Amino acid sequence: MDFEVLIFLLLVVTGLFWLADKIYFRKFREETEDRPIFLEYTAGFFPIILVVFVIRSFLFEPFNIPSGSMIPTLRIGDLILVNKYEYGVKLPIIDFQFMENKVPERGDVAVFRWPRDTSLDYIKRIVALPGDVVEYKNKRLKVNDEDITKARTVDYLDSSTFKVSNQFEETFEGRSYRVLNDMGVIDFYFDEKIFNNSCKKITNGISCIVPERHYFVLGDNRDNSSDSRYWGFVPEGNLVGKAVFIWFNIYDILDGNFDRLGFIN
Repeated sequence: MDFEVLIFLLLVVTGLFWLADKIYFRKFREETEDRPIFLEYTAGFFPIILVVFVIRSFLFEPFNIPSGSMIPTLRIGDLILVNKYEYGVKLPIIDFQFMENKVPERGDVAVFRWPRDTSLDYIKRIVALPGDVVEYKNKRLKVNDEDITKARTVDYLDSSTFKVSNQFEETFEGRSYRVLNDMGVIDFYFDEKIFNNSCKKITNGISCIVPERHYFVLGDNRDNSSDSRYWGFVPEGNLVGKAVFIWFNIYDILDGNFDRLGFIN
């Protein structure tokens, strides 16, 4: 069962017992008398579950990174916090947005429901907004005819696979972050039918006009990422929140490396 549904059901059940205790059961015992054990394990947990539900549903939600598609920014095993009110406040479970906030920006690392299966959460970097013309060609990114600055840095060694990749620093509207490329990997191929004529194949790449209320996303591990180049755009309604903080990775802790913990670029 989805954790969001489970915690909502627990909230309802414990809330009903909490109300029953306040309205009905309390009058049958002295004020100083302890609650019966069945109320301790139902009504007694309601305030705790309420706080967890509010924080997780409307403020921050923890996520675990299961794949390497966002290396080097995020590594397998990273535990991160996602700001759920950044892009507007939604009712849990039904995902109905009842309060607007900020709009996503180019360069944001966002968590979203995968368009092909909304039961799955994906995390990628937003590189193009509604109405943008985005081009990815020869492993280089261009947005609205502006080449995104890409400078070579030291090679990146993945300690889990011992694979070495070319590492670059992209500077995007004043925001810098690192990306990886594997020069031995041939650029991707995609099915034009899934884009509804919004994208076209070009030599060694893809060119798209992002539809309204949609976003184009890429993984920072560019040649090892399933992203908008393969399965299309992310609808606005699928956005869960903005990834903001890395708070734990057991492998880094064991290595004595605390440098990666902190805010996400």
